[in-house]
Amino acid sequence: MPPAPRVSPIGPAPRTGTGTAPRTGTAPRTATADDAAAETARAVAPDLITLGRRIRHFRTERSLTLDQLSAAVRTAPSQLSLIENGHREPRLSLLRSIAEALEVPLTDLLATEPPSRRAALEIALDRAQRGSLYASLGLPPVKPGRKLPMEALESLVGLHAELARRANESIATPEEARRANTELRLWMRARDNHLPEIEELGEQMVRSAGYTVGALTHRAVARMAEQLGFTIIHVSDLPHSTRTVTDLANGRIYLPVASIPGGHGLRSLALQAIGHRVLGHERPTSYADFLRQRLEINYFAASCLIPQTAAIEYLSTAKRDKDLAIEDFRDAFGVTHEAAAHRFTNLATAHLGIPVHFLRVGDDGALYRGYENDGVGFRTDPTGAIEGQLVCRQWAGRVAFTRRNRTTEFHQYTDTPKGTFWCTTQTGSTSSGQFSITVGVPYAHSKWFRGRETKRHTVSRCPDETCCRRPPAELSQRWADQSWPSAHLHAQILAPLPQGSFPGVDDTEVYAFLEQHATS
Repeated sequence: MPPAPRVSPIGPAPRTGTGTAPRTGTAPRTATADDAAAETARAVAPDLITLGRRIRHFRTERSLTLDQLSAAVRTAPSQLSLIENGHREPRLSLLRSIAEALEVPLTDLLATEPPSRRAALEIALDRAQRGSLYASLGLPPVKPGRKLPMEALESLVGLHAELARRANESIATPEEARRANTELRLWMRARDNHLPEIEELGEQMVRSAGYTVGALTHRAVARMAEQLGFTIIHVSDLPHSTRTVTDLANGRIYLPVASIPGGHGLRSLALQAIGHRVLGHERPTSYADFLRQRLEINYFAASCLIPQTAAIEYLSTAKRDKDLAIEDFRDAFGVTHEAAAHRFTNLATAHLGIPVHFLRVGDDGALYRGYENDGVGFRTDPTGAIEGQLVCRQWAGRVAFTRRNRTTEFHQYTDTPKGTFWCTTQTGSTSSGQFSITVGVPYAHSKWFRGRETKRHTVSRCPDETCCRRPPAELSQRWADQSWPSAHLHAQILAPLPQGSFPGVDDTEVYAFLEQHATS
């Protein structure tokens, strides 16, 4: 199950590294304060390897042997050796004795950062050699003793990092990605597609940038970036494999000079880049982690473009008047129809008490994205994924393609094996073809929406094959042996899953881009 979003307080983003470990103090504390600080430090569970290395660091710094320190704290040298090597957790009373013998504050022993660069490398090597990946190689561990040259230590840690990277890439199969995406969709459904922590953060960010009502301005987005220590810069040479690039060293967020196809506005792109920083994201460790981060930054951007307080006030008024309409919601906040439909699903159940479903369907009938908590039910593949499954021809998301007038929303009731649903659909197009965006609700909730008076009514028997997937018997009899179509092969069927820490990103191109602009 995906973890809850890691929300960071508003403030300048760190320029070097992602850690937030407390700095080592030098002044001794009183016993009471020291004990309280120790308990607080232990509550965040410092890892045993780092703890052991810090004890060893202070022991060798004071030119004490293992036997001498063992005698001072009245414990066996073998026990102390296990502690220094991260194989045993010491009692708090023993830690106090060690701190007293080494003449350092107890909080210094419990600090979470390695005491030196060499110690950090030794810890990284130790962790790597304890992992299942190294164990599967059947190789003996290398003891990172004092005689091991620093260059060799650097090389070994680098080799382990590369082994881990390649292992993560190799398991990111299409099947693994689809399962991860399915797990994320089900996780969101269990929460009614609503993430309160990100809602609060988005609201706080836009209010501090001066937002009051209506559409969020580009200037307000720039202020949000400035609050984090970043400047937004528009460039025409953004790497082809990226939508945005953030320069953490120089505090810059690079965006394209104009909106790109597919409905991604510049405000949304900037907010997604900002979202990585305020949500405390680190480099993804797996494809599932990458997908989770994408979901979180998209949610953050939506919570800023359509802030929760203003959105609920607007939607509650429309519901009271029985005049809810996605196109009005869209226009009130200056976003795309798809963004408004998505945002409606975030708030409809949690704040309006309306169960809902959402679909983005291609003109080939395939479901590209979907969400539901109203029981409508989507067809799935063996992994549980819904993406790529054909939507019933009787559903509004496909019927909408057949109408001539597409300037306004299309409304329809559909009887299904799961009940009757009312849907509102809008169509659009991109360079890759047409698509439809549908928001639907159970019949009982249609009374809140404009368009509920529609007379259009269809019947869907899917997943029964006779509904729309199996051709009529007379046509099959006539043409089954007399046809030979040449199928259109979708490129994504044969394309490998994008690899890398940031899947699909060309690191060489990105680093060259950053180097060029850092000096300009």
